[in-house]
Amino acid sequence: MLKITVRRVGNSLGVILPAEARSALNIGEGDVVFLTESPDGFRITPFDPSFEEQIEAAQVGMRQYRNALRELAR
Repeated sequence: MLKITVRRVGNSLGVILPAEARSALNIGEGDVVFLTESPDGFRITPFDPSFEEQIEAAQVGMRQYRNALRELAR
C-alpha cells in the first residue's frame, strides 16, 4: 500500500503519484487517468470504462453482421 497526500492545486485538490505507482499504471505526464467507483472504494486506471462498453457493442454488431462484413472485406 502506498500513502499519498492530498494537496491544493489552484482552486482544486490533487495527489502526486509516486514513481512506483506511475510505473505500475504505465502513465506519464499529460496522460489521462480515470477514477472509477468499485465495491471496495475507488480505483485509478488509465483505461476508459466507457470504451469497454463501446467495444462490447461493436463485438455484438460484428457477430450479428459477420457474413456482410466478410463480403465487404473481399
